[in-house]
Amino acid sequence: MDSRGRWRDNVHIERLLRKVKYEDIYLQGYESLQALKQGLASYFDFYNRHRYHQNLDYETPDQRYRSFQAKDLAA
Repeated sequence: MDSRGRWRDNVHIERLLRKVKYEDIYLQGYESLQALKQGLASYFDFYNRHRYHQNLDYETPDQRYRSFQAKDLAA
């Protein structure tokens, strides 16, 4: 089997899109494309820098990324 159409291939992006829709888009009700672009930029900044993630041991993605960068520099 070539793995096309398997749920595991898309589970992470589907989970992210569900969070974006329910935590930002549906709550804000953007009126224009420009407002949507600005709102999504703001949300992804929040998502990566301030929102703690359970599967990252309650770290933000930026904190986890910086910890890996520090390990690479130390090696």
